[in-house]
Amino acid sequence: MHFSVRNRASIAIGLAVLGAAGAFWLQSNEKTVAIGQPAPVLIPVEAAAAVQADVPVYLNGLGTVQAFNTVTVKAKVDGELQQVLFTEGQRVKKGDLLAVIDPRPFQAAFDQASAKLVQDQANLDNDKVILQRDKKLTAQEFTTVETTQTQQSTVAQLQAQIAQDAAAKDSAAVSLSYTQMIAPVDGRTGIRLVDQGNYVHAADTTGIVVITQTQPISVVSTLPEDDLAAVRAAQDAGPVSVTAYSRDGSTNLGTGTLSVIDNEIDQTSGTMRLKSTFPNVDEKLWPGQFVDIRLQQRVVHQAVTVPSAALERGQDGFFVYVIKPDDTVEVRAIHPGQISAGRAVIESGLTAGERVVTSGQYRLEAGAKISIQETPDKTTTSSDAETERD
Repeated sequence: MHFSVRNRASIAIGLAVLGAAGAFWLQSNEKTVAIGQPAPVLIPVEAAAAVQADVPVYLNGLGTVQAFNTVTVKAKVDGELQQVLFTEGQRVKKGDLLAVIDPRPFQAAFDQASAKLVQDQANLDNDKVILQRDKKLTAQEFTTVETTQTQQSTVAQLQAQIAQDAAAKDSAAVSLSYTQMIAPVDGRTGIRLVDQGNYVHAADTTGIVVITQTQPISVVSTLPEDDLAAVRAAQDAGPVSVTAYSRDGSTNLGTGTLSVIDNEIDQTSGTMRLKSTFPNVDEKLWPGQFVDIRLQQRVVHQAVTVPSAALERGQDGFFVYVIKPDDTVEVRAIHPGQISAGRAVIESGLTAGERVVTSGQYRLEAGAKISIQETPDKTTTSSDAETERD
């Protein structure tokens, strides 16, 4: 009996030791397992918030700059070109004297016509006195009625001659004025076409110089005929803003207003022609220059926009990675509208204030944990965002 008790105590002690050893082993194993499991990997991404803005919608086209007016200054009378008073490339104003043709023959013709007018006027005055005298004598029956009538005819002939003399004098004055060649419009002179000392003719086709009016200036551009309704609707709503850019799109050359839509469609190309007017104060637009044209069709008010870098394309269309409050991402199908200047208009699928991933999407999948690296939104400014349609 005593042996049995001691044996039971030994067994109990053994079991206690084994239990303590087992507990220690389990605790150590759990720590080992915990140490072996890696922490969740945070994927670094850049993000931006969707914002609301008034977004202009543009139509894009190609255009050619044309001088508002182009005038070739030609000689209107024959003579020696005595003076050239302009410098090539000079800005001139309407009425500025550009060149002088030898005026002496024309001055002589004008003086002769003036003298003839004075002479005939004196004869008319004398014949009018005679007519008055003849009328009195006829009334007193000292002369015949025929004599008075003859004198009346003489006076009438002289009156007609004076009218002719006045016209000849005016014609001579016009010819004399043509010896001074003046600028018919404001503009810039081109290369001189005739040198001083040459004999010029009214029949010459080359002229003296070409003046192009560059302030304001015109741009003739084309758009597909499918845009006709949109352009006419924009024109009916008020002045249509048109912006000209350099062909590489890097330089804004000026903003003007749509002036006219051509009255027919070019059937060979399926395009319509538009003419726009630009103030061109800084003369960035030059006649003959090719430019890109952006015509503002309309404005989408309070549109939701995001950086265009956020857009991803899948088998079912466009989507974005939307950042949830727990810093995980979800895949959200969206319907984008116009895209321009690094921003996209989101027509459906996203609301203002939601954050989307703009960089690092290639490592993401739905539910992925992310580390947000906020970056300045360089495409968003305090002014309205822009959008365009080709």
